[in-house]
Amino acid sequence: MGRYWRIFKEFFRTCLVEELEYRSEFIGNLFSSIFGIIVSVLMVQIFFYQTDQLGGWVYADVLILLGIYNTLQGLIDFALRPNMPRLLLHIRLGTLDYVLTKPVDSMFFVSLRHLVFWRLIDVVLGIGLMIYGLFQKHFIPSLLDVGFFVISIFAALLIIYSLWMLLMTTAFWVIRMDDLSFLFNSFFETTRFPITMYKGWMRMALTYVLPAAFLTFTPASSLIGKWDGGTTVASLIVAVVFFWLARRFWKFALANYTSASS
Repeated sequence: MGRYWRIFKEFFRTCLVEELEYRSEFIGNLFSSIFGIIVSVLMVQIFFYQTDQLGGWVYADVLILLGIYNTLQGLIDFALRPNMPRLLLHIRLGTLDYVLTKPVDSMFFVSLRHLVFWRLIDVVLGIGLMIYGLFQKHFIPSLLDVGFFVISIFAALLIIYSLWMLLMTTAFWVIRMDDLSFLFNSFFETTRFPITMYKGWMRMALTYVLPAAFLTFTPASSLIGKWDGGTTVASLIVAVVFFWLARRFWKFALANYTSASS
């Protein structure tokens, strides 16, 4: 584990040096992220002009959930999204052979090699929105609330990583990845609002078929003191299962991969 952490720190350092060559872009990206989160908050306010609750959640609660969504979105764009198109290029150009010869786990390398640092602005803004939501709610989470929140966020990140790896791995058979990216984005958009807002088969599907309920709803519930120990344990189990599936699918793809040199 320590070896992979040292490798990731090297990825972090080299990508940071690369991005610092274009410092003027930071200001533009900062305004873009701020504008994006303002639009998201205004969208929530439009909903609350017509109602006092969304799925049983008040305005401050939804702001906290939106902050978690923005934080997760920032982490996706920071580490996962930059690597997805590169995997497709590796397979098409045959350069995946060079990755497979490196003394490091290939799944780890292809999914975390390239980082886009300005996307961390969205993470900071998301955390700020969570704090603002708690301030509006006049609620201070207990240590137990924070503990369940941290566990839930870890599970959410592992689920997101696993889902993205499952999508990335299909690049061994699929030429165009745009449609798959659109599917994931559409799925992730559903987590922008409380899962209790959805009704009927949609709510059942987002809870028991696709793990959308574990991505933002469970962490937000934990942070505002509505945590459920059973749900938190379930989120960890689901995360481990999806990660196992992603690993197995990656190894299956490599076993059927015809390299450029073979």
